[in-house]
Amino acid sequence: MITQPQAMATPTPDPDEERRRIQTARLLAYRDDGPLAHVLSDKLGPGLPPVPSTLVALAAIVGITLAGLLQPGPILLLPVAIMLLLVLPTTPRDHLGRFDWLTPPLLRGTEFFTMIVVGLAADAPKWLLFVLVYVVGYHTYDTVYRTRQSIWPPAWVFYAGLGWELRLLIIGAGAALGVLTPVLAVLTAYLFVLFAVESVTSWVRLDKASAQAGADAEQDLEASPEDAMEQATGEAEKG
Repeated sequence: MITQPQAMATPTPDPDEERRRIQTARLLAYRDDGPLAHVLSDKLGPGLPPVPSTLVALAAIVGITLAGLLQPGPILLLPVAIMLLLVLPTTPRDHLGRFDWLTPPLLRGTEFFTMIVVGLAADAPKWLLFVLVYVVGYHTYDTVYRTRQSIWPPAWVFYAGLGWELRLLIIGAGAALGVLTPVLAVLTAYLFVLFAVESVTSWVRLDKASAQAGADAEQDLEASPEDAMEQATGEAEKG
């Protein structure tokens, strides 16, 4: 007896697995890791637990700041070295622990604190430090807002934005060499143009796509039954 072939059923994704995948993707996006972190990620083994490591880094940087160790010169690379040694090895983790959702705000707060204390110790203009923190903060807010609507920023933005690790390394090197002010000016201007242009163009493109979809839907609703029937018949004949 000849039987009609049965279509293979499409496997239904596991809801819990899908939730874990999305949670990991969001937290990794919120971390804002750059090219250095991505290059080293596969070479760091299982990695360090992100929340304890970031807390230890923050406590150590606060400690050396309060101890008055941050003076003009190469010592200003110390906070950056602490961040790189303790936080960079957390990159390979899947961030699915109970408290791993704390990693992005802890990491961003530690990045901002390090920028500020190194900048102040190097006598950089306070307004320039404020603008840099604002620009990076805007990028973080834009990333969070987009991903909560399932609109993911392109991967190249995180590479072009240098990531927290390269931003701090550039600032630390500029401070250690005594040229932090021009370094901050160039870095801030670059990040401002990058994040602002990419964000605006992405939202404009999304608005145009949404408007076009709405116009198409409205046109379909306004079509007469005869036009709709004729269109359906034509599509069936083409098929």
